[in-house]
Amino acid sequence: MALKLIILCGLISISSAAVKLQEMFSWNAMDWAYPDQQSKIAALNSGELIPENALPVGIERWGNKLFVSVPRWRPGIPATLNYIPLDAPYDPSPKLIPYPSWQGNELGNCASGLTTVYRIKADQCNRLWVLDVGTYGYENVTNVCPFALNVYDLNTDRRIRRYVFRPEDILASTFIANIALDMGNSCEDTFAYFSDELGYGLIAYSWEQNKSWRFSHGYFLPDPLVGDFNIGGLNFQWFAEGIFGITTSPIGPDGYRTLYFSPLTSNTEFAVSTRILRNSSKVNDAYSDFKVVGVRGPNGHTTSHVMSERGVELYNLIDQNAIGCWNSALPLKPQNTAIVDKDDVGLIFPCDIKIVDESEVWVISDRMSAFLEGESGLDYSDINFRIFTAPLDTLISGTVCEPQPRFVAPAEVVPSLNYFNQFKVPPSPQRSFPRMPGQPQIPIFNSVNPQNAPRVTSYINFPALPTTPRQVSAFTDPTSNVSPAGTWWWKKNYQVFE
Repeated sequence: MALKLIILCGLISISSAAVKLQEMFSWNAMDWAYPDQQSKIAALNSGELIPENALPVGIERWGNKLFVSVPRWRPGIPATLNYIPLDAPYDPSPKLIPYPSWQGNELGNCASGLTTVYRIKADQCNRLWVLDVGTYGYENVTNVCPFALNVYDLNTDRRIRRYVFRPEDILASTFIANIALDMGNSCEDTFAYFSDELGYGLIAYSWEQNKSWRFSHGYFLPDPLVGDFNIGGLNFQWFAEGIFGITTSPIGPDGYRTLYFSPLTSNTEFAVSTRILRNSSKVNDAYSDFKVVGVRGPNGHTTSHVMSERGVELYNLIDQNAIGCWNSALPLKPQNTAIVDKDDVGLIFPCDIKIVDESEVWVISDRMSAFLEGESGLDYSDINFRIFTAPLDTLISGTVCEPQPRFVAPAEVVPSLNYFNQFKVPPSPQRSFPRMPGQPQIPIFNSVNPQNAPRVTSYINFPALPTTPRQVSAFTDPTSNVSPAGTWWWKKNYQVFE
């Protein structure tokens, strides 16, 4: 990001400061934390490690771990699932540590290793959901292992389940890159959804039943009118990319969430109730249950969505080097969306975005377009990969996305989720760094960061929300035209705005 000079005095609050995403980590090329220097030299000599071939694509934060996934699109990737210890001494370009171990990332070890991982997702029950797509390579793809869901207990770092998708779930063209979770009244009552970008499908998985099923729909296909991309000065065409970014809403008054989704080659967002997705008998009888939500506007290509429990959706805008937002209480059209941050250097291809503890936002940018489509690839004398963070409220403050006070249902109609109280996620990590008097507890530093230049920073101290029973009607205005299904678009017909 451009150099930001922020002068904060005494009682000025964070929300009033012009502080948006703050760079936390950056790399010219990725590197790994080998046990010793001899091991690393051997890996470099053998080709097991080729730093210039690594492109990080996914992030997730749980406790003191910031997870980073690196797919094996090219040789020389020693581990596809990794983490950065946030409680370690601060390093602006930290080395990745394989998760759960080096052995657990062994290429081609289908039973106990991970071959290629894209997006990852942690839940309230301290589980990390990881899909191993089992492929090696990008243009010349080799299917080394089957598509398999791996779930880890984050308290013990042990895998607690491996589920191989059924042959009926997978097509020859299948490319799955995103996960969304749908938690009900207990940890057992959890569903996961997986978007098949090139097979144009959506796979649902039930933790309790330990089985999966696949939906097909015309809304999963790309829009042929918007297949032209312009990212970071590079023009190229992706016209086959279908359903990609997916996220779930808060629980609605009917007890179900909504799954929002977008094809990558599209400016339009769609949705379906998880009441439909949770029912395997609906796979051939649900066409009319999928709805058009609205249009983000021109240059609205996005690969990652995430929605807060207040109904605010954040998404990456890869053509605009920006992060956008939409308050789902409003119809989706350009005038109801906003840009929460934009950076034509630091946010070239903001690949993944996550909201943690309802309070903090994490974003990774990786210049993927230049890596995959550019003639000369990446310039490794420059910073190519960045991880940013910011308070959620700071990002959306003063925008159309900022939630308004809502009616809260009486306590007697609120279902209890006390089951979750025994599964509390560890609080956000805290570390001590030099801090100027009166400076708030958010990271503030020079993102230009010449090599070896020190950064003076104070780390995040976001307040975590208490674990309380969910107020399922907290976002419903009794004066609004909200249908019993819990989402405004079930009973209204909205225009599509270009």
